[in-house]
Amino acid sequence: MLGMTKKRISWFQRLRAGPARLLRWLIPGLGVKRWILPIFLGTTLLGVGFGVVILDVYRSAPDTWWLPLLSAASLRSLDRPLRALVFGLLGTGLVTGGLWGLSQAITAPFRQSGRPLLDELANHRRRERGPRIVTIGGGHGLSTLLRGLKDYSYNITAVVTVADDGGSSGRLRRSKGILPPGDIRNCLAALSNDEALLTQLFQYRFADDEEGLEGHSFGNLFISALAEMTGSFEAAIAESGRVLSVHGRVLPATLHNVRLVADVALQTAANEMRVEGESHITQHPGRVRRVWLEPSAPSAYPQVVQAILAADVIVIGPGSLYTSLLPNLLVPDIAAALRSSRALKVYVCNVATEPGETDGFTTGDHVRVLEEHVGGGLFDLVVSNNRLEGDPPEGSQWVLAEADLEADYAVYRADLADLQAPWRHDAAKLAQVLIDLYQERTGPLVE
Repeated sequence: MLGMTKKRISWFQRLRAGPARLLRWLIPGLGVKRWILPIFLGTTLLGVGFGVVILDVYRSAPDTWWLPLLSAASLRSLDRPLRALVFGLLGTGLVTGGLWGLSQAITAPFRQSGRPLLDELANHRRRERGPRIVTIGGGHGLSTLLRGLKDYSYNITAVVTVADDGGSSGRLRRSKGILPPGDIRNCLAALSNDEALLTQLFQYRFADDEEGLEGHSFGNLFISALAEMTGSFEAAIAESGRVLSVHGRVLPATLHNVRLVADVALQTAANEMRVEGESHITQHPGRVRRVWLEPSAPSAYPQVVQAILAADVIVIGPGSLYTSLLPNLLVPDIAAALRSSRALKVYVCNVATEPGETDGFTTGDHVRVLEEHVGGGLFDLVVSNNRLEGDPPEGSQWVLAEADLEADYAVYRADLADLQAPWRHDAAKLAQVLIDLYQERTGPLVE
């Protein structure tokens, strides 16, 4: 008996929730209401036309056995207002049910999250109207940031360094003469709506014992092949984004074949050593004094400059200071566009130092290095992690935001660390903080 009572209650609750679910389709911003009037008018005209035919048949046909049935079906025994109400309710129910079933059948192959269609549509519309965000960096830090931001906006442009010359990217760069695809591949995978098999395949790396393929990732080979087929590296990136169902863009900072060069003060000698190649800079024990690009002053990819000037939010970092961030900012057009942009410009500092690159650095040290290389006026706000639990990896220290940094910049401290790997940023936490900061400046995002 108790089970039957619970079933009745559950059925009654679902019955009451039905109208509420239907009314949710009228929420502003879903893009649904604009189509209701044409459907209603079209259905009404079809009903009027069909009614005229039925009425003509009813009036002109001789007495037959089915006339009484037609008369009963037309509810002639009821008053006309009541008949109109009954037929209107029945018609509305049939049209609504039909459209609902049709929409479910058509969209079923494209709904992979298992969430209700209305929730999917509302989330899609919200991200369509999301802020225009430009992220600048490279490496795992940029991928982490993109993985969090894609829940808030489709209008994301990731500007990625092309100075990488190590690993699979470096080998393809030397053998094929293309720009390094590694960081771009990671960003495409991070922005992909398909986090299942296809993205895993794109990130798959062949084993070291596979002759000819050792160390290469499938995504790097895929982008390289597309670059040869399409004739341009940027077209290969765009096509890869379509394959991975990416909302947003991943753009190289420049299309020039640049190389990163550094002067490193060695620990074992009083002089400095010149190191050529991004992958070699951290291999020499010492302190990086200066980095630059060769050839110097390369022109930026034009779409990068356009995206920066049109952005609502620009995020620099997180990422390796000398080998991920500065190779982008040393492109003069990018630095100039940053200074001209009216967007909220944020620098996200790393959670922990990187051995051989930023040993002993504070947040202020990171900022000063950027200013020494590129000049000031690049960002309005510095975001720093303040969750310092556990121990950082061997050779690293926590990066702290000192108090005197606030004399020059607005500093925002928050818990941004990943609980599983506290020396890295948590994608969801970082994205939420950045969106909150943007909303403080412009107001809440439209739901």
